[in-house]
Amino acid sequence: MAFIRTADPDRTRASSEGASYVYVLPCAGGEDLLKLGFSRHPLQRMQALQTRYFEFFDLDSAFLVETETVRDARDLELSLGHAIAVHAAPVPLVVREEAGGHSEWYRGAHAVLAAGIAALAARGYTVHHPLRPWLRRELLRSREDLFSWGTTLLDGLQGDAGWLDRPQMAQLRRHALDTLDAYAAVDIPVTDVLPDLLAQWYRRTTGNR
Repeated sequence: MAFIRTADPDRTRASSEGASYVYVLPCAGGEDLLKLGFSRHPLQRMQALQTRYFEFFDLDSAFLVETETVRDARDLELSLGHAIAVHAAPVPLVVREEAGGHSEWYRGAHAVLAAGIAALAARGYTVHHPLRPWLRRELLRSREDLFSWGTTLLDGLQGDAGWLDRPQMAQLRRHALDTLDAYAAVDIPVTDVLPDLLAQWYRRTTGNR
């Protein structure tokens, strides 16, 4: 359940076996800025780039292209990247440095990429767009794990969820909210699978289910 705290493992893994994805992640807020890349674990990659990824990225404009190997995903990413090279842009300041996501940011390239990905779909690639339904399916797989995650969290707080509101617990509080708010962002209820004390704290703090 924890967010990845290291650089994208897909950039350093030698093996090219196994399914992978090319991702196009536009930023929300009308800046017309996006991240292009590939990953075997795109949900983890989004979490690594920005812990509030479900708000930071525009899920309704995002794309995932499934491939059978990392090599195929890398080749597609390079091809798409060449097509939009003139749109290269600096990395947003709010992207986490330890995520290693300092390259493949582009401005004004969404229409070009959308056309390129439509062509890939015509060739038989599976494309997920918008990304919200895919993300919801991924998070549903881990929903039942929230009880054990919450139990571990409470154990560290001596069983008192109210400790999360103390100033010295600000980082842990942000982590808890980032984790649970992701489910709320795609309309997945969580309080029914959380330990009671944590569920009460979350409802009181956010009003979410």
